[in-house]
Amino acid sequence: MDHSGKVDQDDIVRARNVLLSSGRLSPRDKVDAYRVLAQVSPAAYLPLLARALQDLSHEGGRTHPAALTLCEEAVAAARAIDPAEPARADHLYEALDTCQRELYRAGRRAEGLALRAEMLAIGRARAELAGEPVVAGLNTWAAGLSEEGRYAEAADAMTELVTVLLPDGSRSGALAWSLLEWIAVLHEAGRSGEALDAFETLVGVQAAEAAGNDRDRMISRLHTLIGYARMLDAHGRDERAGLVREEALALLTELALRGARYSGGGYEVSFWAVLLSLPGAGSDRPAPGEPRPPSGTDPMYWSPDTKQRYFDSRHALREEVDALAARATDDPDRHLAELVRLHRVLTVRSTVYWRYRTHLFAEQVRPLFDEGVELARRLSPHDPAAGTRTLAGSLIDRSAFHVAVGELGPALEDFREALGHPGAAN
Repeated sequence: MDHSGKVDQDDIVRARNVLLSSGRLSPRDKVDAYRVLAQVSPAAYLPLLARALQDLSHEGGRTHPAALTLCEEAVAAARAIDPAEPARADHLYEALDTCQRELYRAGRRAEGLALRAEMLAIGRARAELAGEPVVAGLNTWAAGLSEEGRYAEAADAMTELVTVLLPDGSRSGALAWSLLEWIAVLHEAGRSGEALDAFETLVGVQAAEAAGNDRDRMISRLHTLIGYARMLDAHGRDERAGLVREEALALLTELALRGARYSGGGYEVSFWAVLLSLPGAGSDRPAPGEPRPPSGTDPMYWSPDTKQRYFDSRHALREEVDALAARATDDPDRHLAELVRLHRVLTVRSTVYWRYRTHLFAEQVRPLFDEGVELARRLSPHDPAAGTRTLAGSLIDRSAFHVAVGELGPALEDFREALGHPGAAN
């Protein structure tokens, strides 16, 4: 481009020659060429420029040092597309989605949430235009609200989404995850009755899915039953919780007696890891003013800064647990119960973290579940009532871990022992 602001013809020729070359073009080559050509033929090249800028921001799986600047340029390019272009909304939605993640990574949370609101507006407009019931962006918006502690609004957003998904039942692959997110935000919003009803709905959906004796579906249902019982306990529904645990025991017994080879991993383990974190919400709060992970949501969809903060916190938490363990040895009546509680927080955070490093998952978290059981056994003599319930809960946690890594025999042993203790609850 010359100093008058006009595009130099030589630049245009060079850009076109680059695109026509026989070699494989890098994202940088495409961006440089599209920047020039978008000025002379915006209808053809602005969409390509927006996409190439996003690709360059994360080239080869690595975040570019100027990723946010590139993503902001991609949004500007997408906005500049003619509003009459039918695909404009799709291009803008994708550019906004990439940019909001980078804004969160940079700690500019308010701006990131504002872009999520714009994505939702685009999703509503597209759904209305296409006559489709599902609105894109609702779950992303709900997760953003949840991270900011705006649980009532998040619950309303997820209620809207689930209401649309439910009629299709298990045919919708997103239904189980959406139900789990819905349960979590209803719980966080203090709408415990609705949260328990939603959990009952999830149990019913998974019962229908598992009716064909699909092993993985049955295992997902088992994890859901365990999580449901734990939430029932948290809300004083002990009788119903006991019945749900008996149902879980029957299902686990059936799976173990089949003797089918099960390697663990996959979708059902991710689902278990997120379920494990649900009931600990009341004892695992962030520092005042800090966002928290959106409960019930797969970590893949957390904002980058929240994910980094949550996972990094494991190190300080480990040090705190170790220091408290020394005090609990000297004065168990005073410190052991708090050690048990804090150790479970560490176990949950570590499980969620290591789940996505599959080859090290079992190796890293197995000792934590074993430690949790041993700590609970130590607690029982000092506080027989609470200690017995805590031991039952720790055994059920470890049982679910055994299921997650394909050890159905040990899982059944732990679960049977847990139910042998009075008031088998967490």
